[in-house]
Amino acid sequence: MDAPTKQRGLARRIFRGFAILVMLGVLGIAALLFSLWVEHRSAITLPAPTGAFAVGRAIYDWTDDANVDALAPVAGTKRELLVWIWYPAAAGQSAATDEYLPAPLREEVERDLGAVLGGLLTRDLSKVHSHSVRNADVSPQERTYPVVIMRAGASSEVWNYSTLAEDLASHGYIVVGFDAPYRTSVVVFPDGRVMRRTPENNAELCEGQEQTQRERCVSRVLTAWIADIAFVLDRLEGLNTSDPLGKFKARLDMTRVGVFGHSLGGATALQFCHDDSRCKAGIDLDGQPFGSVIQEGLHQPFMFVLSDHTREADAETRQIKANIQSIYDHLPPDGRLQIAIRGANHFLFSDDGALLKSHILMRTLHALGVVGIDGRRQLAVTVYSLHSFFDTYLKGTGVSPLKISSPLYPEIQVLE
Repeated sequence: MDAPTKQRGLARRIFRGFAILVMLGVLGIAALLFSLWVEHRSAITLPAPTGAFAVGRAIYDWTDDANVDALAPVAGTKRELLVWIWYPAAAGQSAATDEYLPAPLREEVERDLGAVLGGLLTRDLSKVHSHSVRNADVSPQERTYPVVIMRAGASSEVWNYSTLAEDLASHGYIVVGFDAPYRTSVVVFPDGRVMRRTPENNAELCEGQEQTQRERCVSRVLTAWIADIAFVLDRLEGLNTSDPLGKFKARLDMTRVGVFGHSLGGATALQFCHDDSRCKAGIDLDGQPFGSVIQEGLHQPFMFVLSDHTREADAETRQIKANIQSIYDHLPPDGRLQIAIRGANHFLFSDDGALLKSHILMRTLHALGVVGIDGRRQLAVTVYSLHSFFDTYLKGTGVSPLKISSPLYPEIQVLE
């Protein structure tokens, strides 16, 4: 065979090889898209709560007539919050579990996600099932229940942490989360008003700025969230005294209040517990500290729960770890804990850990080192850590100080 013939034969084989690779690539992409489409249309249920109580859920629209919302685009606008309450429910009620999201809110969330992200790359929210019963009676098993305030990460909606809220409620806590216009991604009030976050209140945009500017940028939003928590506690005290519906009257133990949050919500919990003595115990889920608490510390029992940062060694990460350690060192020795969850990802402390789609995608993220454990497993470790800490420091049912290590959760690494 002459050289030109050999070259033509080689060229044909290379072309056929590329054609096969392209065909396999196209088939692989088509298979992935089909898999995502099927998953999008498939029903899925959040992880089951691990406690003994059934879970109820109620939603309120609360307006603060005494104070304005400092981050509202129109001066003089009163603070208004959409408040979600998960709580131990009376057993044996026939009411069906509530929708994961009320339909008007679901429609706005899906509109924001858009056709590709909302229609293919995420779950159909109408097919996500939770475990909460709408407006059920509070369980009579205990006279009162401790209260836990829950803050979402940055601009995320609080409903996206339903797994954590439902689990705590099942262990005998009244869990209160809330969203705020102009700083939560989207809020839909019961009367149909839709309010979205304004760009200047987007804490994510603070990233990348010089440190002093970033801290000033974050501080605006952080200060508003802290004031919101104080207002919510005021309203809960009023609800405990005189609930027009009678549901929560004299059922909230306002002497046992915990606060926790994820990411910026964790930083908010940390600074609020520094500022307000009504906080009796707090937890920061992988949140970078901000504010005076870094220098001044706090006196309540507090736990830091970190995702897996072993691959991060940049100067900013070292400084964040140093700030956390500084606060930790000044906490009461019998009321402090700092743990890391091996393999955990920062973004999977929310319901996304349960809803993240596609085994192909998960295997890819695992191969790249983005995730080290299954999202549902991360949530299982997290809910165990949350209720164990609050059981010890709000209920006093554990051995103090808390020994959180467990053979059931070897992913927990206790840090000092």
